Amino acid sequence: MNQNDSSKRIKIGVIGTGHLGKIHIKLFKEIENCEFVGIYDKDFSVAQKVGEEFKIKSFESLPKLFDEVDAVDIVATTSAHYELVKASLAAKKHVFVEKPITTHIWEAEELIKIADEKNLTLQVGHIERFNPALISLEKYRLNPLFVQTDRLAQFNPRGTDVAVVLDLMIHDIDIILSLVKSEVKNVSASGVAIVSDNLDIANARIEFENGAVANVTASRISQKKMRKMRIFQRDAYISLDFITGVSEVFRLVPPDQMPTNSFISFGEMGVGDRRRAVVYEQPEFKEVNALKLELESFVNAIAKGERPVVSGKDGLKALRVAELIIQKIEESIKNCEKYF
Repeated sequence: MNQNDSSKRIKIGVIGTGHLGKIHIKLFKEIENCEFVGIYDKDFSVAQKVGEEFKIKSFESLPKLFDEVDAVDIVATTSAHYELVKASLAAKKHVFVEKPITTHIWEAEELIKIADEKNLTLQVGHIERFNPALISLEKYRLNPLFVQTDRLAQFNPRGTDVAVVLDLMIHDIDIILSLVKSEVKNVSASGVAIVSDNLDIANARIEFENGAVANVTASRISQKKMRKMRIFQRDAYISLDFITGVSEVFRLVPPDQMPTNSFISFGEMGVGDRRRAVVYEQPEFKEVNALKLELESFVNAIAKGERPVVSGKDGLKALRVAELIIQKIEESIKNCEKYF
């Protein structure tokens, strides 16, 4: 695609003009190989105000928006995802939808089937896939045996329409499923609702067929923010901080294969042919806007006819595990209530 040829740019519209929707609007206006057409919100008066603020066109109805775009970016509450994505796909529009893909598994399955039948791009907004901390590890071979994640956030009323598993934990579930090349064997979980009507704290243990295990914790009533992942695998320990975008790698390597730059050696361990040097590295990372990179990847996937980084099927895989975790927590709560 010639980025200077406006007639070939992907025409984009945003559905939903809340806090996050406004950020998406601002970023789409900066992306060169797309043409940002306008916005739609179920409350047209709100859309008009946002349209005036960003000097963009606001549409009174979805069909009118569909008439002028090639693709839509859906930034609405999770409960609205299914109907909005379905309407967009029916109008033969490519779709980017924020995570989680839908509230229910059957909804996601139906949407993926429609997108496949119509040969349309369906991308899910799991933004941490574009975090510098994760991107910086691309040169390493990751084969996790144990994963520990902690995703803690201060309370914010936005997002409480769903359990913390779907609001926060699903980010880590998605990353873990992308790294562990094995099917989920078993899930155990616990959690409680504290300040909202849905789960606010949750912990899950995910066991895989290949023996890998993930211990995942999420809370949206923490005093301090934390978004960390630790990966343990044969001959390596890797730490990711999704807030700072920094990753740290401790590896055991044969002495004759030690890196020549950007590392610290902590000596050697083992004997004979099993001698290994303990090496510390901090992979170089680029300061990037993860959300902008994510939206650019959506536009590029459409333009090139390629599979998006996080496809609808990826979103469904994460949703299946998230729903299983919620189910296990609900079962645990019911069991506890028997004793009170």
